[in-house]
Amino acid sequence: MSESAKPEAPPRLSDAEMLARFQNSKKRPPCSDTLGMRLTEVEQDARRIRMDFEVSQSFANPTGAVQGGFIAAMLDEAMSTCVIIDSNVTMTAPTLEMKVSYLKRLMPGPAHVEARILKRGKSAAFMEADCFDNEGNLVARASASAIPMPFRRLG
Repeated sequence: MSESAKPEAPPRLSDAEMLARFQNSKKRPPCSDTLGMRLTEVEQDARRIRMDFEVSQSFANPTGAVQGGFIAAMLDEAMSTCVIIDSNVTMTAPTLEMKVSYLKRLMPGPAHVEARILKRGKSAAFMEADCFDNEGNLVARASASAIPMPFRRLG
């Protein structure tokens, strides 16, 4: 395809516009709602986002702490969304691999995740994310890689 035949990329939204787009979306994935997720910060130049979570009591293990798989899902959700935003919502980011280090117990209630892109190319993206409890204590850290691919909704 020649340069003149390439379709124009959509205009880049400001951070506030991108945040509003996600917060007001009528097409939220059910998994985001299950996790109690709300995107609260977008810093496109820094390739960073923040998501707040209302962690359900139903995620607790027998000790009362949140089961680690739910924390991993929160970290994964934030890292994938970070890539989607970095691509100007033209790409999705299926996770290839993810490593999670659990540093402290997380109890049900408010928590947040800060995710950032380390590098994103045409065939791979590398991300990191930190999960914090309601008091700002680091609970878990993840690193992941993903394959950016064109965004297509199923159904």
